[in-house]
Amino acid sequence: MFPTEQVDSEKYYIGQRLKLYLVSVEESPKGPVIQLSRSHPNLIAKLFEIEVPEISAGAVKIMNCVREAGSRTKIAVASTQEGVDPVGSCVGQRGSRVQAVLAEIGEEKIDIVLYDKKLEVYIKNALSPAKVDGVKIDKERKEAKITVSEDQLSLAIGKEGQNVRLASKLTGFNLDILKEGAPTAKKTAKTSREDDSGGPATIPPKVRDIKAGLGGEGKEPAEEKQEKKEKTEKKVKKVKKEKTVKKTKKSEKKDK
Repeated sequence: MFPTEQVDSEKYYIGQRLKLYLVSVEESPKGPVIQLSRSHPNLIAKLFEIEVPEISAGAVKIMNCVREAGSRTKIAVASTQEGVDPVGSCVGQRGSRVQAVLAEIGEEKIDIVLYDKKLEVYIKNALSPAKVDGVKIDKERKEAKITVSEDQLSLAIGKEGQNVRLASKLTGFNLDILKEGAPTAKKTAKTSREDDSGGPATIPPKVRDIKAGLGGEGKEPAEEKQEKKEKTEKKVKKVKKEKTVKKTKKSEKKDK
């Protein structure tokens, strides 16, 4: 088994019994070469097929499976028969079926999501366990903007972006997570040019200060400049006085 097909968190030893996914069988000068994998997403799909009779019978179908081996897997399932719960079938009574799969692959998290023909619903399901408020899809660009509440933002993105990354692979769309109520780029550009009444917008204090430093519009009033000048002069006088006192003390010590 090549290092690329191994799971970093797993240790293998002679005599160990493992379930492996057969990737390919190829002919070589030395004979047939069998390529096996423990990190392939189809390993999870096949493990569910073994544990869930509804999948092998065709009542439940695995639509897609994506994986970051050793960390997290997302699997989308759909029902081909009425009255069959695809997610419930994969989880099993008290989680018995999913626990049997986890026993084989170790401490890897598995998200079983419901596949839906409606892209908006499917994307919402793919981002579980986060709750999504809105979805805007651009089919041509294969992009979707997802709106979530502030308390669901970190959950939707996941640790180091893992949840949204796997959901993107599962759905085949680039997902952009946005916080609900956040201003759009167009709105921000408009407010910088004019105020709500349609007239010219007032320059914020910070912007005014920056412009003053660059010598543009919004220069500081003469009174403020004079006040700053006086403060600077006082500081200089104070420093000079302190230096004079120190020199006097040193000369007195030397005389002693």
